[in-house]
Amino acid sequence: MLVYEGIKQSFLDDVTNDSIVEKIKNKFKEKYLPARQKSEEDSWKNSLEYMYKVLNDNEIPNNAGVAIEFNIPATNYRIDFTLSGYDDYNKKNVLIIELKQWEKCNKIEEMDGMVSTYLRGSDRITKHPSYQAWSYTNFIKDFNMAVQKDLLDLYPCAYLHNYQLKENDPLTDKHYEAYLIEAPVFCFGDVIKFKEFIKRYISKGNNGDLLYTLENGEIKPSKRLQDTLSKMLAGNKEFILLDIFYPNINDDIKFLSDKIDGDQNSFVKISKLFKVRINEID
Repeated sequence: MLVYEGIKQSFLDDVTNDSIVEKIKNKFKEKYLPARQKSEEDSWKNSLEYMYKVLNDNEIPNNAGVAIEFNIPATNYRIDFTLSGYDDYNKKNVLIIELKQWEKCNKIEEMDGMVSTYLRGSDRITKHPSYQAWSYTNFIKDFNMAVQKDLLDLYPCAYLHNYQLKENDPLTDKHYEAYLIEAPVFCFGDVIKFKEFIKRYISKGNNGDLLYTLENGEIKPSKRLQDTLSKMLAGNKEFILLDIFYPNINDDIKFLSDKIDGDQNSFVKISKLFKVRINEID
């Protein structure tokens, strides 16, 4: 489900007219979604002003597709900002952008892809932004058939517009290198770098058609996911981390794997199991 959808020019106009937050709130009401907290509304206002600076570039097409708060099918997770279009080779590309207002974080050595940072009044353990964007992207690849059938390429990244990187900063520590390679982070002072990243993948617009295709893609596990499930059942390493969070997952995956040939309910149940891995700890 796309909460706010449009093109780059309409997004810029809505930010310029100070109407972007109100329009997002109204979309939540129209789609019968729960009202958002004041803190989330403030985050929209602050982060989307920075996205305005990034997208206010003549080389980023005015009709590139823009979505805010894209709900990942079969989950409660929402992607902060999505941008779509074509590159110079006419490849269909979608950027998955995680927005954060963080100013600092601490490394969690004992946990994969996790950091601690100040959230809602105290220090909390949460996902590293690169890991979060990467995990959302892979979830969509594993379940959304539009990505496979329509040959959509997804590129995750994170934008921490208030975060001033320092030497040996925990955010870019080698502990998170694998996720940083897959989903680069852009921080305070990186507007130009972020623009160039976007222009590498989006040089032609699509009027939001690719986002519509993604939103309406059939939910079905990919061949890659089915292979991963088989490896889990065989006791390979893909199973280990999930087993920590979900002790009975082996029995459930076996049950679901027996029904994997076209059973929509099974797909939803599998997605809920995999949501455990990307579940926020807070």
